[in-house]
Amino acid sequence: MSKKELTLEKADIKAFLGTGSRFEGKLMFDEAVRIDGVFSGEISSKDILVVGETADIQAEIKVGTLVLSGAFKGQVTATCKVELRAPAKVEGSIQTPLLTVEEGVIFNGTLAMGKTSPPATPAKEPKTET
Repeated sequence: MSKKELTLEKADIKAFLGTGSRFEGKLMFDEAVRIDGVFSGEISSKDILVVGETADIQAEIKVGTLVLSGAFKGQVTATCKVELRAPAKVEGSIQTPLLTVEEGVIFNGTLAMGKTSPPATPAKEPKTET
């Protein structure tokens, strides 16, 4: 583990839902948050969400960066990146401009990367039958 990852996961975390905790509802935050417990609902932030190995999340997540090592079911939209770290188990959809996946991660779902933009060349009009 690099010093940057250690810093992210230890010193820069501003809120922590530990193993054994259960939370249901809407979670909104401005700085890095780590979840190691059970969460269901909605999570929204422009910052970093770290989901530990013991976490079980069922949610719609909209964050800047997601670092996921636990179990997740739902939909993720990340504006910066998503990191799937072993032994993560993901079932659902991910939309992000950048994705990293470690060996050992289980991902069953859909992935959309990049920003949607109009085509560079004009589209041809479809042919109609008469």
